[in-house]
Amino acid sequence: MSEKKSYRRVLRHLTTGLAVVVVFLALIVPDQIFRLPPGNSVHTALLRVPIEAVILGILLLLLPGRFRRPVAIGLGALLGALTVVKLVDIGFFAVLARRFDPVLDWVLFDDGFNFMVDSMGRAAAIGIAVGALLLAAALIAGMTWAVVRLSGVLTAHRAGAWRGLGAVGVAWVALFAMGFQLIGGIPVASHTAADLAAHTALALPNDLRDRKQFAAEVLVDAYRDRPADQLLTALKKNDVLISFVESYGRDALENPAFNGAVLKSLAENGDRLTKAGFSARSGWLTSSTAGGGSWLAHATFLSGLWIDNEQRYRSLVSSDRLTLTRAFNNAGHRAVGVEPGITFAWPEGQFYGYDHIYDSHTLGYNGPAFSWSTMPDQYVMSAFHELEYAKKNRGPLLAEITLTSSHTPWAPVPTMLDWDKIGDGSVYGPMVANAESTQSVWKDNARIKTEYARSVAYSIDSLLSYLEKYADDDTVLVFLGDHQPAPVVVGQNATRDVPITIVAKDPKVLDRIDSWGWTDGLKPDPAAPNWRMDTFRDRFLAAYGPEGDPH
Repeated sequence: MSEKKSYRRVLRHLTTGLAVVVVFLALIVPDQIFRLPPGNSVHTALLRVPIEAVILGILLLLLPGRFRRPVAIGLGALLGALTVVKLVDIGFFAVLARRFDPVLDWVLFDDGFNFMVDSMGRAAAIGIAVGALLLAAALIAGMTWAVVRLSGVLTAHRAGAWRGLGAVGVAWVALFAMGFQLIGGIPVASHTAADLAAHTALALPNDLRDRKQFAAEVLVDAYRDRPADQLLTALKKNDVLISFVESYGRDALENPAFNGAVLKSLAENGDRLTKAGFSARSGWLTSSTAGGGSWLAHATFLSGLWIDNEQRYRSLVSSDRLTLTRAFNNAGHRAVGVEPGITFAWPEGQFYGYDHIYDSHTLGYNGPAFSWSTMPDQYVMSAFHELEYAKKNRGPLLAEITLTSSHTPWAPVPTMLDWDKIGDGSVYGPMVANAESTQSVWKDNARIKTEYARSVAYSIDSLLSYLEKYADDDTVLVFLGDHQPAPVVVGQNATRDVPITIVAKDPKVLDRIDSWGWTDGLKPDPAAPNWRMDTFRDRFLAAYGPEGDPH
């Protein structure tokens, strides 16, 4: 009998210890743990004193017996749900360098699942998704059990519990007053769970307030009522190509760990374009997104409004805001969108003012997909040439072209072909069949970075090689990155800066932007002007409108 009692006593101690560990970790582990310096993330994050433990302990001790258990169950379920949100936040910081918005970000889970399919295979992706759902349920159930267990222990040892909570409370106040911090700026006097609860609870009112603010911003537009004959007068006879290069961020040029391929591409293409009579100017823009959400950056750039969440995007495309593409259309250009990444209906495409949209189904591609990218960028440029640019007796053209070969997971990367051998894309079949698998590349962090850089270099080669081969004296190219790549490539503390370049043969085109202070050539100087991406539309419309005439 004594052995049985001893066994039960040991089991009680073990389960109580487990409950303490579970609740403690839920309260103190930060949602930005990956921002800690390497080697410090685990043990450093544990050196914290959570004020929430003191507050919840006092609450449970003060409650009458009949209310204590229901409240403990509710608090445990709440803490479990917050822990699930924290894990999602950790994932969002790792991929998008920001927190999860519990109101607006549900749509991104579909993109995340598709990414896992591309990088790990469908079976693994489904297994991870099911495992994540089971983990969420287990966390909520386990946290509920842990809080109920600790509630019973507190009430069974009231005197000791009050002394312990008092000591922890005093320690927290002292640490908070001193502002004592861990490596990485994490305070030892922790209020992580309270902050997360506040952020989650305030998401809806904050989003509603942002919606109201954005509705007012949409109405402020200096170009809304500008007559068509007063728009883009300096480019009336020019063909203008605006191209977004997926994940082409500042680190692709300035991070010595992997920038070699991109710098080589810019240097070689720059030499060839100079020999062909082209000149270029380059600067920096700060994107509204990072790691993903390309459509937010596209909308920001083309609309002149800061679009950094799905709510703003949906509000924007439901408005009559003048986009850069629609401005060209109003000024007399045929406006086309070349969107190989669009695989489903895209009704919001009408908002941008295109005369025609070419998507993954209408570009005539009969080759294999390259992971997420439905077709190689060089094929996209070749198809654009046949479908639009090479047409005879046409008027001026505005083409917004989205290049996707540098989209995650950056493997396999296509190789450049002779332009006359591209055909309908079936030539790419053996290239994919013989390529190293995405899953293999993603086993090695260094390879991920190398392949990322190679994919950006390929996109630049496709675009600038096309310009060299087919463009004439009246062609103007504007190309830029949409956002920096995921933190797996650039780390957690990267900027949101992206390069932007304007290329033209006609010197009058670049004379119009002399006042911008941009760098000559395809690579912006590190100290070149850096503007928010939403300011570009108005600067561009001013530079190439009547008011921008340098004479």
